[in-house]
Amino acid sequence: MLFSLLHGGGINAGDFLLRLAAVAFVVFLTMPVHEAAHAWMAKKLGDDTGWMHGRLTLNPLKHIDWIGALLILVVGFGYAKPVPVNVRNFRKPQRDMALTALAGPVSNLLMATVCSFAKNLVRYIAYKLLFAGNLSDTGLDALGLVANFFYFAAFINISLAVFNLLPIPPLDGSRLLTAFLPARIWYKIMQYETYIRYGLLALLLFGVLTAPLQWLAGGVESGINFLTGLPFRPDASLPPAFYQ
Repeated sequence: MLFSLLHGGGINAGDFLLRLAAVAFVVFLTMPVHEAAHAWMAKKLGDDTGWMHGRLTLNPLKHIDWIGALLILVVGFGYAKPVPVNVRNFRKPQRDMALTALAGPVSNLLMATVCSFAKNLVRYIAYKLLFAGNLSDTGLDALGLVANFFYFAAFINISLAVFNLLPIPPLDGSRLLTAFLPARIWYKIMQYETYIRYGLLALLLFGVLTAPLQWLAGGVESGINFLTGLPFRPDASLPPAFYQ
């Protein structure tokens, strides 16, 4: 949205409010699940550092980074407070660190799948009621808003998963590199984590990463939408527009 405004674009008020509601849903529900997933996986693999810091919880106040939350609203990508992890507590540090890092994006993809299914279910109900003549214009508008909310919630979750899988510190994707990089190279990279983080924020704010990330997220969204639409596809009464 910020990128659109800086380049003279406009934002539809209805879409903005829906996106705002979806962002609130993500910040206060799905991001806590993302971070709690990290803490849960780390604890399962032998490190209870996140649990001792109170991060194995769905309480959003334990996880929210307000700058990261604001970034989700203005550029569509953001972050929460990282869960502390002590790799020395893992039985197999490289493998277990990678699995702990992967837990967060996987939770986002699972939540995106649930939201996408909910969107398709609402659209299915709307089409069936509409063609049966049992849906007023007001009801159609209301169901359309609900479907769009779930679409935005799904897409933001997918965007967070794609963003977090970038192999750039301090994102989860950089932690996945621990399974492949020699330790000495990994520690060398982490010496510059603070500077890399500032560079990443600048790239996000100036929209440099927006197009490639949205392209990737769009591809993932299309795949998830196809899968979550499969239960409704045998219905021949649905118009082709339902499957788009």
